[in-house]
Amino acid sequence: QVQLVESGGGLVQPGGALRLSCAASGMILRILDMGWYRQAPGKQRELVASITSAGMPSYADSVKGRFTISRDNAKNMVHLQMNSLTPEDTAVYYCKCDALTRSFVRSSYWGQGTQVTVSS
Repeated sequence: QVQLVESGGGLVQPGGALRLSCAASGMILRILDMGWYRQAPGKQRELVASITSAGMPSYADSVKGRFTISRDNAKNMVHLQMNSLTPEDTAVYYCKCDALTRSFVRSSYWGQGTQVTVSS
């Protein structure tokens, strides 16, 4: 019913920046909360940042002051601006959204993920 596609990942040097984007499509009536998660090899998936339908953001302590989450409700998109990247930020980043479909079903959906590698 709802599909999420991430983009913007890649290889960047420490101190560099990347901007991740996630586009939602499908039988969407309204997108509610949205967020970005990441999973590094051998580690559990963790919440990086989230943003409510009202635009209230929340960040993991490890990325506060460096990452900024934003959303464009008209385009059904969410972005993650990542600055001052470190090797510890290396992971697959996943987009997640809570959506109300046109069938009035409220569920959570995940993207396929985009690789972010921070290395010199």
